[in-house]
Amino acid sequence: MLKLIAGAVIGGLLGYLYHKKVGCKSGTCPITSSRNGSTIYGAIIGLLLSSSF
Repeated sequence: MLKLIAGAVIGGLLGYLYHKKVGCKSGTCPITSSRNGSTIYGAIIGLLLSSSF
């Protein structure tokens, strides 16, 4: 259970940092155009990756 939580937190952090550093500057990217969207997307990807290991 701790592995899943850690994966979601790390993924969310990476999604937030992606938005902050790279992000979508034009605003046309549906996932990375908002801070919340990229953070949630990162958390979901982190959760999926941590559950597969």
